[in-house]
Amino acid sequence: MRTAYSVETVRAAERELMARLPEGALMQRAAAGLAAACADVLGRVYGSRVVLLVGSGDNGGDALYAGARLARRGAGVRAVLLAPGRAHAGGLAALRRAGGSVVADAGSAVGLVERADLVVDGIVGIGGKGGLREEAVPLAEAARRGRGRGRGVVVAVDLPSGIDADTGEVRGAAVRADVTVTFGAYKPGLLIDPAREYAGVVRFVDIGLELEPDGAAGAAEARAEALQHGEVARLLPVPAAESDKYRRGVVGIAAGSARYPGAAVLAVAGALRGGAGAVRYVGPAGSAVLARHPETLVSERGPARAGRVQAWVVGPGAGDDAATVGEVLAADVPVLIDADGLRLAEAGAVRGRGERGVPTLMTPHAGEAAALLGVEREEVEAGRLAAVRELAARYGAAVLLKGSTTLVAEAGGGGAVRVNPTGTPWLATAGSGDVLSGLGGSLLAAGLSAVDAGSVAAYVHGLAGRFAAEGAPVSAEDVARRIPEAWRSVARG
Repeated sequence: MRTAYSVETVRAAERELMARLPEGALMQRAAAGLAAACADVLGRVYGSRVVLLVGSGDNGGDALYAGARLARRGAGVRAVLLAPGRAHAGGLAALRRAGGSVVADAGSAVGLVERADLVVDGIVGIGGKGGLREEAVPLAEAARRGRGRGRGVVVAVDLPSGIDADTGEVRGAAVRADVTVTFGAYKPGLLIDPAREYAGVVRFVDIGLELEPDGAAGAAEARAEALQHGEVARLLPVPAAESDKYRRGVVGIAAGSARYPGAAVLAVAGALRGGAGAVRYVGPAGSAVLARHPETLVSERGPARAGRVQAWVVGPGAGDDAATVGEVLAADVPVLIDADGLRLAEAGAVRGRGERGVPTLMTPHAGEAAALLGVEREEVEAGRLAAVRELAARYGAAVLLKGSTTLVAEAGGGGAVRVNPTGTPWLATAGSGDVLSGLGGSLLAAGLSAVDAGSVAAYVHGLAGRFAAEGAPVSAEDVARRIPEAWRSVARG
């Protein structure tokens, strides 16, 4: 699992470790890892042109010491100092001893940056807020131009300068890296968009920080976590020898309308492939559902009289059918609310389910989340972590916020937010969310918690999207058909 910690937690762990190590040893560990990553990126170090963008903090010190190591291997290394009077003294001395040189006038270094084979971003560390300062912006733009011409590779030290390490927000100009070398712990900003987009490939360097459950900071302080194949595999429901369809779970789908029958068909498609033993459908699209999925149990009697279910999915394509949404929310089984159901669900009814101890999972995209929070969509997209936590707190429900990085927060908004690492931009297609809803509801019916059901559904759905796309456009139906393949891939490790 990739676990991300707050700046405060990382710094506390660093202080504790530094108290046990010789002075400067921790920085040397970071610099060695950074230099190794830079060498890998360059391929041939000898004769390469390396430019270090050096700020005033330890981040700049890491860059200087790494630059010294590259200079000793024959690279031409020049350090551009953005705060000449406050650059790391030890790092500067090491660079000069190794044959590197210093540029104290940042304004004259734009050409150097554009022509470099490698640009190392050591401008701002994990405490940076609010984007780059004015004097650093031309250098970041020069690095971008170099990348655009296929010349220079940008490697960020710990995280790209200008992003917010704790939130993933980007409030102003920031460096766009090809590779980010992060030390000791992942930071939320490296996992969550929009900042994640600036980080490129994230390479982790272990410097000995103790952040596990028995360590100094403790896993309880994690801010975000990204499940990997192994964790997801352990959560997948597997039928036992004595299982029947009811023991495996039955999921109810209350979706679709005369105008949107396809939403019902796609939600059922996701549910049938999601691990539950049976799918009951309630709604006006029964004929369309049976035509595509004859194994579905169709009822015309409404959710309360549809028969036994272990979980409900409500909302995809529901139009204005508030009565059905209310009837589902009154049930004492887990419920996944999506699409029109989010608009029609009364906040008090959702919170009341939490007070009764009945799990609820809401699955909005950014526009739906913005409507629920009473803000603009752009505000949600710029601050995804804050938005998913706020929704989970307001509604007392687990929330899966769909998007370029799908986030899953537990009811109340506390704990580590799950970040989904799978997916493809091709999943931004009509009906894809309906498939995800059916898949998530089926996992709820199979007995997973709301957070686990949302996390596993997003992971498998994202993987199915990758398998279906393979670099080409896909339909929601294509994604649904590849769910079994994605499931098998996870289960096999």
